[in-house]
Amino acid sequence: MKKPPGEEPKDALTVTPPQKWAAGVPAVRHALEYSLEQTSPGRVGETLLTMNQVDGIDCPGCAWADPAPGKRHRNEYCENGAKHITDEATGRRITADFFRTHPVSELGRRSDMWLNQQGRLTEPMVKRPGSDTYEPISWHDALGLLAEELTALDSPDEAVFYTSGRASNEAAFLYQLFARAFGTNNLPDCSNLCHESSGFALHETLGTGKGTVSLDDLHHTDLIFLVGQNPGSNHPRMLSALEEAKHNGARIIAVNPLPETGLRRFKNPQKARGVVGPGTQIADRFLHIRLGGDMALFQGLNRLLLEAEDARPGQVLDHDFIRTHTTGFDEFAAHVRAVDWQDVAAATGLTREEIEQVRDEVLRSRRVIVCWAMGITQHKHAVPTIREFVNFLMLRGNLGRAGTGACPVRGHSNVQGDRTVGIWEQMPDSFLDALQREFGFDPPRAHGLDSVDSIRAMREGRIKVFLGLAGNFVRAAPDSAVTEDALRRCRLTAQISTKLNRSHTVCGDTALILPTLGRTERDVQADGEQFVTVENSMSEVHTSRGRLRPASPLLLSEVAILCRLARRTLGDRVDVPWERFEADYGTIRDRISRIVPGLHDYNRRVVRPGGIQLPNPVNEGVFHTATGTALFTRNTGEAPGVPAGHLLLQTLRSHDQWNTVPYSTDDRYRGIHGSRRVVLVNPGDLAELGLTEGQWVDLVGVWTDDTERRAEGFKVVPYPSARGCAAAYYPETQVLVPLDSVAEFSNQPASKAVLVRLEPTTAFT
Repeated sequence: MKKPPGEEPKDALTVTPPQKWAAGVPAVRHALEYSLEQTSPGRVGETLLTMNQVDGIDCPGCAWADPAPGKRHRNEYCENGAKHITDEATGRRITADFFRTHPVSELGRRSDMWLNQQGRLTEPMVKRPGSDTYEPISWHDALGLLAEELTALDSPDEAVFYTSGRASNEAAFLYQLFARAFGTNNLPDCSNLCHESSGFALHETLGTGKGTVSLDDLHHTDLIFLVGQNPGSNHPRMLSALEEAKHNGARIIAVNPLPETGLRRFKNPQKARGVVGPGTQIADRFLHIRLGGDMALFQGLNRLLLEAEDARPGQVLDHDFIRTHTTGFDEFAAHVRAVDWQDVAAATGLTREEIEQVRDEVLRSRRVIVCWAMGITQHKHAVPTIREFVNFLMLRGNLGRAGTGACPVRGHSNVQGDRTVGIWEQMPDSFLDALQREFGFDPPRAHGLDSVDSIRAMREGRIKVFLGLAGNFVRAAPDSAVTEDALRRCRLTAQISTKLNRSHTVCGDTALILPTLGRTERDVQADGEQFVTVENSMSEVHTSRGRLRPASPLLLSEVAILCRLARRTLGDRVDVPWERFEADYGTIRDRISRIVPGLHDYNRRVVRPGGIQLPNPVNEGVFHTATGTALFTRNTGEAPGVPAGHLLLQTLRSHDQWNTVPYSTDDRYRGIHGSRRVVLVNPGDLAELGLTEGQWVDLVGVWTDDTERRAEGFKVVPYPSARGCAAAYYPETQVLVPLDSVAEFSNQPASKAVLVRLEPTTAFT
């Protein structure tokens, strides 16, 4: 059972062997136990039975696609989705009395789990300059205070407008419209922190920043690569799609530094064989790769495919596709043929024989899909690595055909939709031109600040106001001490939120909490009850309708907050009907339909079962690149080195966690119970380092700026990680990720390859 909301969890670590299969009846039991701790059985049923259904509540968790209407299970959700939605629907409430007894300095010492467990925020709050306590403030005064700070800036570029993927399309569109009408493109978002590398690589090579794969493609392919992802915990409903693919004859190759449970075997609790049977083996082959070795793996694989073509001319490569749809093949081929096998072995930890076995799997497969997640995107060489995935797919024409393609698996429910409707600091001129035609003002054209550059700018005093729409920026961002210091330099920080998190405890001179409706709640405006829309990882846009009574009569929707703030800040500077937008969200979608390609006739099409499938030009043989073709690329980059006495650390989530919020101190799939302050290390590395199981260590980050970054008090747990590689939970280890350690080209934090040493300590014994 969980601790009461007023009590911090006590660390009492026990370690059991990692589980051999994922989901099954235990997943159902854990989901229901957590849900019933949060709210009543009636509210649990009302949320779960409408979750991910046509005309129901879209899961506010991951962005995995729903099966087609008519093919959805009555319980179309996973364990983590059930926890996530009932966590929002909790019956616990935070009122002004809570803040009177819990000053900001005390809240800053509380754990992420404790903060989340206090419940829903219920009224606007302000922390005034010099105060250590939040106090109530009216909506009129709160929005007036924020508007006054914004209009007092010397330049609109002294403000940043951060967005999480929890925001709906309607709220996100208004947010970017407000920011650009105000005069800035400073629109950092959570995609900067999770999948920016995917967007950069795919834009460059294919002309679109999105994946090219549908659920039907996954169901009817021959071979699936799962690279740097853990679907069992981070997007569990993907396991159902993989199960169907396996039953249709697909083979699956998992590439990961850790042997994740969800990649081994899946017991689908929605089917009899998942309850009483052995379930389905997911990975047919597991490549135990070293951190950062994925580009070398695919370059070695690409070299083997070229050599197979040499041996059997015309029988291996898709020459028609290469000739008709691509540019740069000869230069790419010459580069890959020079790949050195010793370098591949050193980078990957794999033998040539293992890679040759993968080549044989590819040669037997007419249709191939490559899926990846943040285990790829959060590396220094993430963009070149993803470009190498595209090279691999193009060699045999595995783009634009059914059952083929590139599949970046997004981790947040509407992060892709937010980008579609304008949340990006680098939106192209075509979007800005359309915005100008529709609303009559000229949006700023200079690129704005992304998440990392926003932190740098706040640290240097160039940003005075930070506004966050959903999310938990402080804990999602790298270099925790630097990020917190940067935010405290702001004149004002404001958070539009449903629940308490660490970002509310890291304040500018003035800080605002603006509590908002959750996705589970009914949204009634002047013109009646409203719905919102979201986009999943596979470019499907559909509705979400809240069902529950709002947690407080004082809550405003995200749309209402933004419309009222825009009116107070901009006045009549722009001709935007903010009041009409707040009253009727359909009027927002009407405007989006005239700006965003593919969303024409938005209001009529999105309410149809299944919603709108946005077009993907790659699947139509169209590539919006500089050459008008898909691009083969030559990719370079050394795998990260690990000096003697050090390890390469990846940050990761536990199973019982969503993004920055842990729901418990357990990670039962990995066999970790009762504590999150653990570091998972290969037994061979422990022996070389002279460390023992259960020993207390500090994790000390090694970086070129000579600044010591230290995460204190972690217990050593032997675990079958790749040699030279270790793992520990985020956000506790975000303190170790240097702000300047980023992916080339995309500027995304490199959280999956942090050089550390493990320093024994007795302070926690």
